[in-house]
Amino acid sequence: MTTLGLFASGTLPVHPAAAWYLADLGEFRGKQELYTRQSPQRLKALREHALIESAVSSNRIEGVSIEAARVRDVLVAARPLFRDRDEEEVRGYRDALAWIHGIDSASPRLDEATVLRLHALGRGEIWDAGRYKEKDADIIERYPDGREPVRFRSVAAAETPARMAKLLADWQRCRDESWVHPLVALAAFNLDFLCIHPFRDGNGRVSRLLCLLQSYQLGYEAGRYISLERLIEQNEERYYETLEQSSQGWHEGRHDPWPYINYLLSILKTAYREFAERVGETKAPRGAKRGPVLAGIERLAAQGGDFSISALEQSCPGVGRDMVRRVLREQQAAGVVECKGRGPGASWGKKR
Repeated sequence: MTTLGLFASGTLPVHPAAAWYLADLGEFRGKQELYTRQSPQRLKALREHALIESAVSSNRIEGVSIEAARVRDVLVAARPLFRDRDEEEVRGYRDALAWIHGIDSASPRLDEATVLRLHALGRGEIWDAGRYKEKDADIIERYPDGREPVRFRSVAAAETPARMAKLLADWQRCRDESWVHPLVALAAFNLDFLCIHPFRDGNGRVSRLLCLLQSYQLGYEAGRYISLERLIEQNEERYYETLEQSSQGWHEGRHDPWPYINYLLSILKTAYREFAERVGETKAPRGAKRGPVLAGIERLAAQGGDFSISALEQSCPGVGRDMVRRVLREQQAAGVVECKGRGPGASWGKKR
């Protein structure tokens, strides 16, 4: 039984650590729109940097790398001239990311065509790009003394199309019927995908592309600005450790998915924390911070009428209290808002 299947059966309670991660991620997501309104120039720079970091890191995890001096030529040039196969694969991953970022993540259902397209883009000009494996492909560990034990026996090639179709259908049903929190479902899908191992090569890279696409579909967009792949590479040992722990007994449905699920949730949380720090460090252009304060006033007034300076400040990440006070005074002078009371307990509201 797959991990998503365990959640469908209702036999798998949510792990306490996962609940903790989900609470933090929910809080970050609540501030996401505010973060993305801070500085368009800075956000553009973060997006471009994350695109490069993701392409380099995701491939390096799989042993595919390019020289640092070649990064811009391979990843930024409109029509790069590749020196070797590694450069082609790194560029292919970058093109797959660009495709993900260019589609409307809210509209498409995740289907087989999308999975195959991501594999085709990421693998480049190779004979089986965009095609499921034709031969069984177990995960083998190679040792210097010549030993090659099977670390994990993946799904047989003949069964792969049907198992992938079932996994994709379960993902959609899980979203429609709310078997479990969507982010837990995302991590469970990722684990199941890696255990099925549908391609001859490139499974890890496609799993990370799918993780990004699915997180965007769920409304979690930190991966646009902070490279999830870089964070995974920085915690690569833990990545393989938790994947091995959670894949044991997978075929029989007796596996413990929580080590890997919690790992992936921790990566998402780290990305959001870094995103908040990066945006918070941004020095916005003159006058750029008035907009978030004005929007915060409208939002708080619509929610409950009166509000405190502290509440307004909290609704505008990256905007200091002095700026909040300045905008309030401007709006007070213009007759838009009024102050009710004096001292720390004073409240503000829209003037009627």
